[in-house]
Amino acid sequence: MRVRRWGTALTLLLSATALPATGAGTATAVAARGPHRPLPLARLFDNRAVSDNSRPGAADFDGAGHSLSAQDLAAAGWSPGSVLTLEGTRLGLSRTTPGTPDNVVADGQPVAVRGRGEALTFLVAGTGGAASGTGTVHYRDGSHSTYELTAPDWRSGPLSTKAVALPHINGPEGQSSGAARLYAVTVTLRAGREVSSVVLPKASAASGALHVFAVSVRDTGRGRTGSWAASTAGYRAVGPWTDRTLRLVVHSGAGGPRARIRIANTFAATPVEVGAASIAVRGAGAAADGAPVPLTFGKGRTGTRIAAGAEAFSDPVGFTVPADADLLVSIHLPGTVTAAPVHQEAAQLSYLSAAGSGDRTADAGDAAYPETISSWPFLTGVDVEGGPGSVVALGDSITDGVKSTSGTNRRWPDVLARRFQAQHALPRYGVLNQGISANRIVTDRYQGDGVSTDTGGVSAQHRLERDVLAQPSARTVVVFEGINDVRWGTSADEVIAGLRALARRAHERGLRVVVATVAPCEGYPDCTAAVEARRQAVNAFLRDHARTVFDASLDFDAVLRDPQRPQRLLPAYDSGDHLHPGDTGLKALGDAVDLSALVPVRS
Repeated sequence: MRVRRWGTALTLLLSATALPATGAGTATAVAARGPHRPLPLARLFDNRAVSDNSRPGAADFDGAGHSLSAQDLAAAGWSPGSVLTLEGTRLGLSRTTPGTPDNVVADGQPVAVRGRGEALTFLVAGTGGAASGTGTVHYRDGSHSTYELTAPDWRSGPLSTKAVALPHINGPEGQSSGAARLYAVTVTLRAGREVSSVVLPKASAASGALHVFAVSVRDTGRGRTGSWAASTAGYRAVGPWTDRTLRLVVHSGAGGPRARIRIANTFAATPVEVGAASIAVRGAGAAADGAPVPLTFGKGRTGTRIAAGAEAFSDPVGFTVPADADLLVSIHLPGTVTAAPVHQEAAQLSYLSAAGSGDRTADAGDAAYPETISSWPFLTGVDVEGGPGSVVALGDSITDGVKSTSGTNRRWPDVLARRFQAQHALPRYGVLNQGISANRIVTDRYQGDGVSTDTGGVSAQHRLERDVLAQPSARTVVVFEGINDVRWGTSADEVIAGLRALARRAHERGLRVVVATVAPCEGYPDCTAAVEARRQAVNAFLRDHARTVFDASLDFDAVLRDPQRPQRLLPAYDSGDHLHPGDTGLKALGDAVDLSALVPVRS
């Protein structure tokens, strides 16, 4: 059913009044049928999307009497007045009660948005189908730019890119099962300019109604560099863990005098409580080299509650992160955790305290940590203050370090990070490893919602915003994917289209894009002649368009292949399965990179 934007029926809960935050903008707006000057967004609300389960008729989000459940939102941690960090942007939910206006249907309204950053994030959903349109950003210097905003449909949009999914729909006949979705969608701003207002897209009869709940400027951390990162690869059953402390071992790239961590509740359906956290340089095993430094959240709180689908950054703390060193990040989980977002292939053992042992984040010794785990739950980043920014490696299992020696940090991005830190002629970038074993460019392995044993992640296209564009001071992305696509039947043309799309989106955000050719895999069980033909077609395109579609290329195929039989790995580089390089091959990749090819012109 087409939604009439002027109907009194349209309704939602999550407000667009973004709260002030360090490095983040504050959102405000104006009704299209009111004054033509920017006003707070909450004064624009003309739609009610959220109803209490006891009064489902008090809201009509889609023009057919359907709405979101206030109880479901609360269960996900999306309560009125909450502040959520989505895609690196702090967004505030309105304090409206169920059944009152809580969102605006976009139709050219000017919104007063303050902030300086590289992108603008909207909390949106479409009704009556996906909704899209062109809006305008006005800057304080008098200039302006346009943006394209698309809001997937709240009931049929992809789960792999949603900010949150709710299990029920409220309607005229009561409540029914069926996922409702809300989306965080980010668009580009002109670099270095301060935003003064945003004009929402005009309504269009050709698409659904575009509902806006929040909008804010994203600043990914000017003056910060990413030291370590890992991608959320899936949402797995764990434990259960009750009142336990995770002590996660991670390896720094860039160093710095102050640090913060990022904890993500990606893909989750419920909030997670963090009771306390700390950071330390690792001694041996689970023991710290000195007393762990406590971390706080939200200007001094010892813990935090992270809503479903959201993330949290700790407050920066005076802790010197050495370059190329093992760190211990300890996270106390005071409640019971039965499922967690994980990076499955850590190639590193971490530690877990005994059941019911409580907060052991301050322990310098290892006695409280009798168990080991081989994944990284919840933790997705360590950033340091200062430095020139970050290079992001977007890849699959070869980037993830599968078949490298566990605990030795011999992944090719580790090699690259050490090389950057050892020289002084170029910026000493941090290198962030966003590889996921089994990941693909075009299709999702994990579908993006629900507890699953699949930890191959959503596609590179669906995770680009979270894993690359929202990373701290990202300067360059190195894309090294495609072998899993061609092995699973994706055509060369589809892979090439996916790579083009990744490059276009990264270029729009001002990143340098470097692409690597796909490595050989003859001898692996499913690497047939047809797979080889698709691989060669992709590589031919990459070599021919290294400086047209992309900014530079890395011929990883040439580095790894056997000159006597180019469709297979050189035996000295082969881990033994004929698909993954071992330590020697991974070092060859890291050593083969021309560091200057990763430096943007503006650096």
